[in-house]
Amino acid sequence: MTLSLYLARRFLASFLVVLGVFVVIVFLIDMVEQIRRLAGAGVGLAGTAGLALLNTPGMVYQILPLITILAAIALFLALSRSSELVVIRAAGRSALASLAAPVATAVILGAGAVAVLNPLVAATSRAYEARSNALSQGGGSVLSVSREGLWLREGSAEGQRVIRAARANLDGTVLREVSLTDFPPPADAGGAPGGPRRRIAAAVATLVPGAWVLGGAKIWDLGRPNPERDATREDRLEVATTLTADQIRDSFGTPSAIPIWELRAFIDRLDQAGFAALEHRVWMQMELALPLLMAAMVLVGAGFTMRHARAGHRGLMVLMAVMAGFAIFFLRNFAQVMGENGQIPVAVAAWSPPVAAVLLALGLLLHLEEG
Repeated sequence: MTLSLYLARRFLASFLVVLGVFVVIVFLIDMVEQIRRLAGAGVGLAGTAGLALLNTPGMVYQILPLITILAAIALFLALSRSSELVVIRAAGRSALASLAAPVATAVILGAGAVAVLNPLVAATSRAYEARSNALSQGGGSVLSVSREGLWLREGSAEGQRVIRAARANLDGTVLREVSLTDFPPPADAGGAPGGPRRRIAAAVATLVPGAWVLGGAKIWDLGRPNPERDATREDRLEVATTLTADQIRDSFGTPSAIPIWELRAFIDRLDQAGFAALEHRVWMQMELALPLLMAAMVLVGAGFTMRHARAGHRGLMVLMAVMAGFAIFFLRNFAQVMGENGQIPVAVAAWSPPVAAVLLALGLLLHLEEG
C-alpha cells in the first residue's frame, strides 16, 4: 500500500507540473492571438488577458489525454534514472502491479475532469463567446445564423412550433421580424405532424420566463377558409413557450458548451423538437470514455519508457511513446467525426480508441515482462 501511494503521489505531481506548464503556454499563446485579433477594437491588455483566461480552460481540456501521456513519460523516466524501477522489480512487484496506482490515479483524474472541469469549461466557453462577440462586434451587432435568418424549433405534447427571425440579439432572447408557425402533434407515434394550424408575424419578440412577448403581431388561423380575411392584430401578445435563454444559447454553440450534467436532458429536448442530436450523443459518450482514455495513455507511456536507463535507446522510446500518444489522440478525433456523420455507431466512435489503446499498451507491457 505504501508503494502504491508513493507511485500515485509521484504521478499526480508529474501530472500537475505538466498541466501547469501547458496552462501557462496556452494562456500566453492565446493572449497573443487575442491581441492580434482585437488590435483595432481598442481592447487593452487587461481585456485580452481576461479573454485568454476564459478561453484557456477549454483549450487545455481538449488536450488532457496528451498531458496525461507526457506526465506518464516524465514519471517513468524519473523512476528509471533513479533506479527505483529496479528496486521495485527486485522487491517482487511486477510491472503491471506497479502500474495499478498510476492508472487508478489517471482514472480518478479523468472522472474528476468530466464531473467538475467539464461544467467549468462549458461556463467559461459561453462567457468567452459572449465577451468576444461583444468586443469584436462593438456590442451592437446582431447574430445571423444563416442567410435566411435565425431558426428555432420547439416541441411539446400540444404540437411543434417553428420560429424564424431575420435578426436576433446576442443571446437570441430578442428577435426581430419574427414569424411563429404552429403545427399539430402527429396523429400517431412516430408519424409526421399535419399542416400548420396557426401563423403569427410580429415586428419583435422578447423571451420572458415561460412566454414570448410579441409586439405588433398579426395572427392567421390557418384552419379557416380565408385566413387573410379573418386575420387579427394585437399590439401585445403573449405566446407560451418551453424555451429558455440557456437552451437558445446552447443551440447556437457546440455540445462542449453544455455541461455534462445537463447534456442528457438537452438531447431529450432536441429529440422532442425534431432536431438531430447525433453530435451531442457522440460528445456525451466521448466524455464518459475520457477516464478510460487517460488510463490508456498512462499504460502506453509505461509500455515504451518503463525500462532501466541502461537498456539504451531511451530517446527513441520516448519519441515512440509521444508519437503513439498523438496517434491515439488523432484516432479519437477521427472516430468522433465519423460518429457525428453517422458513418459508425456512437459507441464505436467513443469507446474503440481507448479500448484499442489499452490493448496495445497491455501487449507492450506483457512483452516487457517476458523480456
